[in-house]
Amino acid sequence: MTTATSPAGRRLAVAASLARRAAPGTLGLHLALTLLAAGLPVAATWLTKLLLDGLVGTATTGHLLTLGTALALTGMAAGAQPHMTQYLRGELDRRIGLLAQDELFRAVEGFTGLRRFEDPAFLDRLRLAQRSGGSPYANQALDGLLGAARAAVTVVGFLGSLLVLSPPMAAVVLCAGVPALLAQVLLSRRRARMLWDLGPVERREMFYGDLLSTVEAAKEIRLFGTGRFFRERMTGEKRTANAARRSVDRGEVRTQGLLALLAAAVSGGGLLWAMAAARTGALTPGDVTVFVAAVAGVQGALASLAAEAANAHQALLLLDHHVAVTSAGPDLVRARGEVPPLRSGIELRDVWFRYSPDHPWVLRGVDLRIPHGSALALVGLNGAGKSTLVKLLCRFYDPTRGAILWDGTDLRELDVSRLRERIGAVFQDYMHYDLTAHENIALGDLAALDDEERLRAAAARAGIHDRLARLPYGYRTLLSRMFFMDTEKDDPENGVLLSGGEWQRVALARAFLRDARDLMILDEPSAGLDAEAEHEIHTSLRHARQGRTSLLISHRLGAVREADRIVVLAEGRVAEQGTHAALLAQGGPYARMFGLQAEGYRGACDDTAALTGGGS
Repeated sequence: MTTATSPAGRRLAVAASLARRAAPGTLGLHLALTLLAAGLPVAATWLTKLLLDGLVGTATTGHLLTLGTALALTGMAAGAQPHMTQYLRGELDRRIGLLAQDELFRAVEGFTGLRRFEDPAFLDRLRLAQRSGGSPYANQALDGLLGAARAAVTVVGFLGSLLVLSPPMAAVVLCAGVPALLAQVLLSRRRARMLWDLGPVERREMFYGDLLSTVEAAKEIRLFGTGRFFRERMTGEKRTANAARRSVDRGEVRTQGLLALLAAAVSGGGLLWAMAAARTGALTPGDVTVFVAAVAGVQGALASLAAEAANAHQALLLLDHHVAVTSAGPDLVRARGEVPPLRSGIELRDVWFRYSPDHPWVLRGVDLRIPHGSALALVGLNGAGKSTLVKLLCRFYDPTRGAILWDGTDLRELDVSRLRERIGAVFQDYMHYDLTAHENIALGDLAALDDEERLRAAAARAGIHDRLARLPYGYRTLLSRMFFMDTEKDDPENGVLLSGGEWQRVALARAFLRDARDLMILDEPSAGLDAEAEHEIHTSLRHARQGRTSLLISHRLGAVREADRIVVLAEGRVAEQGTHAALLAQGGPYARMFGLQAEGYRGACDDTAALTGGGS
């Protein structure tokens, strides 16, 4: 297999491509300075030899001055080179980091579905691809390779010097460096494997850390006294990670110690040989200087070569995660079919779905039609498949079997981006964005980002306008306290936290920005609201849904009774469907659920009447 087609060759090509596209001029200058740095020690050694031999010989003053000047200039270049190289490396770091990050998240943005975000192995790859922030593995790999190239040039220069003085000693020094190179490569592979294996451990550690440090979990943790439980679990995961790293570090210490002993033995033996050769006149003082510097230089350069090659090798292995994410391709089949305005309706034909072959079926042969302009309500117990059906309608997943049709065309044949442009939604697990109130609403339709009047109208329909208008900076107030120092968080003008019900209304306002879309999906749109607010919101939603195709999911059956048709899901199947009145008359699952909820309200009313002395 050639290097170009081998895994290492492909990784190297990716790293080189990133550097070339990010900063071609900087890369070229960095390479030139690296090669210059490789030759400076060899040049300085030979200039020193010539100067020493000239001093004890018959060299003219002019010749000595020339050698001295050349040696001084070499020293000046050697002193300036590291600083210039450090700057160029930092610039490459910044530019490659920017390009690599953008490329990574452009690929993530291209994942049209949700499956990869629910895959722990893929999330580990994504985390490792993100790791090191502004210093991506591509840059580390290039830096290691350039360092290895510099060391290789230095090795060749000093080996040439040794060959002139003693070919056998050159062979001994070179052979002694081979174990170091092999050991470093093996150690780098072990460390890269360790980082991959620790992915789940570190993810659990971060999970427990987030639980202990975020406001979402703070109330329950303090009320139930579970802080110690989570802290001990987090500490256990940290100990597991530390043990794995400790094992790798100990292996490296043992290996590096043995290699250092080998290098010392070779260096000591070579020095004894040089001293003996000098006493017999076989070597001049300059030759001895070259020999000592060459042995030390070869050993140092070989050690550097091994370390840099190992670093590059490890970085290239870890670059696999970046390559895996950026080359993963679409997670759902991408089509380019036009998505016309909905005219007939949406139909589910024998839709079966499960999240993987190892999971149970969530939907089992669902046949369903949502006529254009009608309001359909989905009800059922938890786990019946309601939210999964919503994910399929938004094409976050494709059916395992069967098809979903938009005016008779399979969703898989339509452009997914254009399909979603025709859908508005409020999800049960809606987002809290740490942005301004203005931006939180505008995210529902970025075309409205600069349309203040439209944003305020959406907020008014969601019943949140007055609250947002009273904020310290009105709609421009940040709905978060996370971007400020602790000393600034006491100032309410630095950010405001909304209540759960207020956030629900902000999410509804986002949806109202898209109320002109062909399909409106409302998944528990009033779950966090009180009874009065729920009535107000559903009244507004009824006006928004008039004449439009909508799907409403709610556990509160009173909120769906005015839907054109109600579908009851049970164990992934359509158990029954019809109008509210028809389903009550059938006395089936819907009637039983409605009766249970109504009984709960009647019981509450009876209790209230008894407490107040009312009743008939």
